[in-house]
Amino acid sequence: MTRLAHERYCDEIAHQVRQLRAVVTSGTDLSRTVPTTPDWSVEQLVRHLGGALRWVALMVRTGAEKEVPEEDVPGFEGPEARGDAAALDAWLVESGDLVVSALRAAGPDAPVWSWAGTDDAGFWARRMTHEVTVHRADATLAAGLPYEVAPEVAADAVDEWLEIVMWAQRTLPGDAVHGLRGPLRTIHLHATDTPPDLNAEYLIRLDEDGVSWRHGHEKATVALRGPLTWVLLAFYRRIPLDDPRIEVLGERALLETWLERATFG
Repeated sequence: MTRLAHERYCDEIAHQVRQLRAVVTSGTDLSRTVPTTPDWSVEQLVRHLGGALRWVALMVRTGAEKEVPEEDVPGFEGPEARGDAAALDAWLVESGDLVVSALRAAGPDAPVWSWAGTDDAGFWARRMTHEVTVHRADATLAAGLPYEVAPEVAADAVDEWLEIVMWAQRTLPGDAVHGLRGPLRTIHLHATDTPPDLNAEYLIRLDEDGVSWRHGHEKATVALRGPLTWVLLAFYRRIPLDDPRIEVLGERALLETWLERATFG
């Protein structure tokens, strides 16, 4: 599995925003609590995401050399009216258009500040693809609607999370990921519905040196298996490990510890 092309990320952001808009306009109660992000209602989640899209759009468009404060982002907070699905939808349309246009115009190599030390627009195209993909799952599941995601996007989302865990291990001495150090243990992620060329299988190794990972099919201390979409959502803690669409084989406590300490998203 290799990283997707920049244009593919741009296309996917646009697609995911359209899918999220379908939730907003579906008649679901916008004040409903989102079970996977219980501090937010559906509307608050959408406002968070739309604001993030506008924040990234401004940084990419201006080639920001440092983080831009949220209060400097036009329209960051969203429409003044609360509970107005039409106004929220229109604002989300504009938010998506702003970031996709900025990313397309910049191209992947344009210099832009990022929090991960990969200071280019390509980082943000990938990051926002998966930000929208996973938060759309939050909104969609809260609304009781069906959710699916393209296999190559789901696999890349797992890749990205593992790469971010490695970044945190290298650069953040106080991060919870360091609590995973110890005797050798392994976690296998196994997508049961993807072709071999997608390479959507993972072996995560935990030992005294910390976390490392590679693609591959190997026997492990614990395995998480099922259709790729649901493996992704379990790995992002969007569905519980006892969800009937996935299966946990081996030492479940190890997987639970991973999900507690290798946190992101």
